[in-house]
Amino acid sequence: MPGTEETRTPPPAQRADVVRNQKKVLAAAAEVFAVSGVEAPVREIAAKAGVGMGTLYRHFPTRADLVVAVFRHQVEELSQAGPHLLATAGSPMEALRRWIDQFADFLVTKHGLAGIPQPDGGSATLHTYFLDRLLPVAEELLAAAADAGEARTDVQPYELLRGIGNLCIAPGHDPRYRPRRLIGLLLDGLAPAARS
Repeated sequence: MPGTEETRTPPPAQRADVVRNQKKVLAAAAEVFAVSGVEAPVREIAAKAGVGMGTLYRHFPTRADLVVAVFRHQVEELSQAGPHLLATAGSPMEALRRWIDQFADFLVTKHGLAGIPQPDGGSATLHTYFLDRLLPVAEELLAAAADAGEARTDVQPYELLRGIGNLCIAPGHDPRYRPRRLIGLLLDGLAPAARS
């Protein structure tokens, strides 16, 4: 009922150890998913995080909950990394390259989402969230590089993220396919054309 004491009381803050355990599980899951995919045993994630299975399931009752939480956590880290890199890297282009490197690392987990049933709205909602959080970061980094004369002015953030994403979809485990090299070539192509 509006105006009651119950509705005006903010929810209690989570205890520090609960938050710490949740972060440990997310970090461990991200590492395990990057190596073994999103179908990796949950027991392996709990062991890597140094928590019991009960703790893991209290935070993330299903595998889908855990995968989505890792996805959202990594998107937020990427979103915050862009401005930080822009402020600390030697140049805007260096900041963009370092951010793209982190983005490529993230995509290993992202591509594994396709086979996991998504709670609360499905993968379309996650894709929208992904674009809403990361397109502005890519735009800021591209604009800074262009303003510094280090990048072309006609590259759209969506084109860049989509291009990197497509390069990161490795065909199986073909050792001849080196997406990092191709990403480097793509980024080299961002340089402004030399004037004659």
